[in-house]
Amino acid sequence: MLSRFLAHAIIFLSLAPLCVYPIHAQTNSDGSATEDDPVQLFQQGQDAHEAGDLKRAVELYERAIKLRPEFPEAEYQRASALITLNRLPEAEKGFRRAIELQPEWSLPYTALGKLLTRLERFDEAETILSHARELDKENIAALLALTDLSLHMKASREKLQALLEELKGATESRQSNASAWIARGSIELALENKTAAAASFDRAILLDNQNVAALIERAKLRASAGNYEGALEDAVAANRASHSSMSTSLLLAQIYAQAGKADEAVKTLDALDEASKRLPEVVALRNSLQKDCGNSTAEDRAATEALLKKEPRNASLLSCLGASLRTSDAARSLELYRQAAEIEPANTHYATGYAAALIQARRFAEAVIILRRILAVEPNNFVAHSNLATALYELKQFPDAINEFNWLLATKPDLAVAYYFIATAYDFLGEYKEALAAYETFLAKADAQTNQLEIDKVNLRLPGLRNQVKRGEGAKKGRKS
Repeated sequence: MLSRFLAHAIIFLSLAPLCVYPIHAQTNSDGSATEDDPVQLFQQGQDAHEAGDLKRAVELYERAIKLRPEFPEAEYQRASALITLNRLPEAEKGFRRAIELQPEWSLPYTALGKLLTRLERFDEAETILSHARELDKENIAALLALTDLSLHMKASREKLQALLEELKGATESRQSNASAWIARGSIELALENKTAAAASFDRAILLDNQNVAALIERAKLRASAGNYEGALEDAVAANRASHSSMSTSLLLAQIYAQAGKADEAVKTLDALDEASKRLPEVVALRNSLQKDCGNSTAEDRAATEALLKKEPRNASLLSCLGASLRTSDAARSLELYRQAAEIEPANTHYATGYAAALIQARRFAEAVIILRRILAVEPNNFVAHSNLATALYELKQFPDAINEFNWLLATKPDLAVAYYFIATAYDFLGEYKEALAAYETFLAKADAQTNQLEIDKVNLRLPGLRNQVKRGEGAKKGRKS
């Protein structure tokens, strides 16, 4: 049957509208086409379609349809070309006409379902794509489109699990390809099985090591686990394979930022074209890298808020906005930092910000737990040590606080205020000799303008403290730090 033959001839169009698989059409004995031969006109339309001459292709398909009104393959091809020309209402009519003429053919259902998804008519799209799968269980394109739709609609766990079972079958079949493995990995990720998702993305990249989508997904997954070296390797490969597209460049810059390589992140953003540099997400990331978020303007905050509505799980934006609200809205700042740390738990920058916000909220015990976890991973994190010293001091855990302040002094010997806190801690502990020595060191190093308040307090305390030391008061045995 001619229709069935042509259906097989154009099967690949469901995956790539410009990829036209040619058929063998009838010609005259001299090889020329006849003007009244719909099959030959259809063939010429495919040739034009494949060459990228879409308007000519549409014209030829329409001539073929005029000669043969019941020509589902020509309707399908014409609709595919119309999608690329962004003539979507006409394309929808074409796919529906192809379905009307050949209701058992699954490809028009698949194409129509993808178009309806693009038009945000999601419920209708789901019905159409599900029917495409019912007609042909080997139609992988319909399964992949249904996967994308279900993820976008945040389908129930039950639906996602059912899709996963189908995708497992697809990835184990002869038709398995990188796209099927990416879809499987995406569903596994949505079901919170990161180990399985990582294995699926690995398989996709094994099949196609230039697959940008697979590289992007694995880069994100690795970054979320704190494997920034592996994440950067994938992000660089994705950026190279996509010829430095805006989306892959932005991802690369984001991962550089997460890895603490701000200079590399800025260089990546600088390489974007001028139009891309003006995009809100690029501007927001650059601001978070080059500006002090804590001193951002009202305009900056408004721009970040607007972008967060589009990207509510962008940890970098959450952290930057949290920093900007530290003094004006401490409660919201704390919540923003908490969200950033929850989204990227391996990112110590966000965790440190969260701990600082907890300290500002005087939730010192919670801050200590987070800061000790950070220091277990980054033992030389100065900000974490500084915040831990403060939290321990406020909790009156003075021996541990003194240890932390001493660590800070070993790193920055001119940090005069650390001697003040060490001195007061010893004073609270009743270790007066040690307190006196620390107070005197503080006075010798303190800056009159920066530390005047502390200097005044020490000068008031010293006479009495010296008398206590002379009388032998205080702890009988010095504390070993």
